[in-house]
Amino acid sequence: MDPEAAFAQLARIKLGETDLDGVLGTIAGLARQAVPGADEVSVTLVRDRKAQTAASTGDLALYLDEVQYALGSGPCLHAAATAGAMVLSRIATETRWPQWTARASELGAGSSLSIGLPVQERTTGALNVYSTAPEAFDDSAVQVAESFAAYAAVALANAHLYDTTTTLAEQMRAAMEHRAVIEQAKGIIMAERRCTADEAFRILAGLSQDTNRKLRDVAAALVAQASRRS
Repeated sequence: MDPEAAFAQLARIKLGETDLDGVLGTIAGLARQAVPGADEVSVTLVRDRKAQTAASTGDLALYLDEVQYALGSGPCLHAAATAGAMVLSRIATETRWPQWTARASELGAGSSLSIGLPVQERTTGALNVYSTAPEAFDDSAVQVAESFAAYAAVALANAHLYDTTTTLAEQMRAAMEHRAVIEQAKGIIMAERRCTADEAFRILAGLSQDTNRKLRDVAAALVAQASRRS
């Protein structure tokens, strides 16, 4: 794929029509098509020092990432930490990260390219491009990968923000619904027992503790029972 076409596809991602996983999968798939020499691609995300492969185009990329996570070091982790580019032209003769390079060679990797992806304040990442051939990534391929990563970082940051905002909105909506149910249950108790709002809440809380159920569940059951009676 022409790199410009890949950049354009990244820019056209509609966050309301996909989720964070969808954006990650798109990034990995487009990078595999756009970066010359790429056989497989993965996206690493690191949050609170815990790394995971959030998307990959195949098992080889996933295995090569996971070996690094198990060892606690490797080119993709270094790229994520430094927001830089790590090019390993010949994995078999690479002297950095000898444990990883030995295992990567056994798995059939010839060369790799990792570009750091700053996502947001507490989350970093890397775009990892792997080839079974040595010296697969020349200066032109590195340049394409770096340009692609810049576009991908923007798309990923926007998707992460959208996902976080959507989750927060859902949590707030749920909290409002739970509060409404609790207020309904308090009203029922107040009417039946001729008590104050504070006393009704204490009764609800006592039922919750006695039955080892969440307050909102006790309230919902009480409201449902009252609805059946009416």
